[in-house]
Amino acid sequence: MRVLVLNPGSSTLKAAVLEPPAVAPLASAEVERGSDASRQEDASDAVRRALDAVGLDRGQAPTITAVGYRVAHGGTRLTAPLVVDDGVLAEIESLSPLAPLHNPVAAATIRAGRTLLPAATHVAAFDTAFHATLPDDAIRYAVPARWAAEWGVRRFGFHGLSVQWATRRTAEILGRAAGDLGILVAHLGSGCSVTAVEGGRSVDTSMGMTPLEGLVMGTRAGSIDPGILLGLLRDEHLGLDELAEDLDHAAGLLGLSGRSADVRELLAAEAAGDEAARLALAVFVRRAAAGIAAAATALRRVDAIVFTGGIGQHSGPLRRRILGRLGALGVDSAFAADADRPSDLGDWSLAARTGPSVVIVAAREDVVIAEAAAELAGSG
Repeated sequence: MRVLVLNPGSSTLKAAVLEPPAVAPLASAEVERGSDASRQEDASDAVRRALDAVGLDRGQAPTITAVGYRVAHGGTRLTAPLVVDDGVLAEIESLSPLAPLHNPVAAATIRAGRTLLPAATHVAAFDTAFHATLPDDAIRYAVPARWAAEWGVRRFGFHGLSVQWATRRTAEILGRAAGDLGILVAHLGSGCSVTAVEGGRSVDTSMGMTPLEGLVMGTRAGSIDPGILLGLLRDEHLGLDELAEDLDHAAGLLGLSGRSADVRELLAAEAAGDEAARLALAVFVRRAAAGIAAAATALRRVDAIVFTGGIGQHSGPLRRRILGRLGALGVDSAFAADADRPSDLGDWSLAARTGPSVVIVAAREDVVIAEAAAELAGSG
């Protein structure tokens, strides 16, 4: 069964063609959609270009049995991969206020895919679904109970598809069953989160009701004192729309450095003596290490610290700096230095004599999505 996976991001559309259970893609590509795809109502052009890039423009589209899509937010009802119908699509769109950079783009991509590939089975897989196992004390915020009961205020968590794959690969790399492991998965990219996984299940995560909470990210602020936000609104320094714009698009590494959200550029600027770049990276590292350490309290033991995502996989210098702050978890400085390796080694691990191992895993949400799409297409 041949599956096309479309992974819509805030500025790109990633496409891959797979034949599960094989994990190596037959073809893959990434097409640019501009600086903010959430502001583009029509995704048809991007999907057409993606189809062309993976070789599905020459009469090969009918060979696709299923199309799988990554969707960031599934809310409380969409907690497993689903065949997309009009009702599921409407539910995805209704959750857009909770993931304004992600769900509108996903919905537009699904609409375009259904139009361009009408004979295929279309399946949505949700980043929040892996976190459906979170216990109540991880889900709830310390706010009045009516906030949860009447308005649905709770933690959901994101990057679940990436964490699901990282958990599986870590078990394979370490030669142990996922059910026997306690691991901390740091997905570090344009969006960043840490998830504690116990026995293959999510038990704590840093992102919340929306993808804004938690670590410092590329252009997102992460956790911030809510009193700051209240004060900015109360004193009319910013309006609601301006505040949302700054928190989503102008904060994080970009806001701190004043120049870029790209870690490679910031490392070069730091080496050239740019103090703002140095500070941006220092804040990023401090918050990432703090997030990993905090998530460790949800585990009985920490068998491995797992890095994935663009930064987690490729930036050895930042891995080293983050691990260098985790001595309290049993990571010694010499071991941390060994994590600063080239990024072209594929998935790999450092086995510690004491304390947790370190595992580096390429993010492969496409495999998880393709397997779910193939299963649903086959059963349907």
